[in-house]
Amino acid sequence: MRISLLIPLCLLAAPVLAQSPMTAEEFDRYTRGKTLFYGQAGAAYGVERYLEGRRVIWSFLDGNCKYGQWYEEAGQICFVYEDRLDPQCWTFSQGQNGLIARFENDPQATELYEAEDIGEEMICKGPEVGV
Repeated sequence: MRISLLIPLCLLAAPVLAQSPMTAEEFDRYTRGKTLFYGQAGAAYGVERYLEGRRVIWSFLDGNCKYGQWYEEAGQICFVYEDRLDPQCWTFSQGQNGLIARFENDPQATELYEAEDIGEEMICKGPEVGV
């Protein structure tokens, strides 16, 4: 999954040159059809695949994938996933090395940085089955 490439690119991302928040149209144009890896504080954080119709697939790089969709609300890009219907809202801006995502639901304001568009499918394990 090329995680070794992710860490050095995370270290290069910096919020210093971020632009104003992206609109839904700008975000869709930038992300649609891509698989983007995100980092936080120099470490791998997760990966998201952006599909047509504002649909997404998210994973914390553990092979467990969550299907969802995004929409714009009050200038933020909000995501809802199959296992979590409360919106997770972010502001996205384009920095020197890619997207900068700021989590707006958290008083600590988590920031993630785009690490890489590898142009490959992300790995999702199948559903767990058992007794």
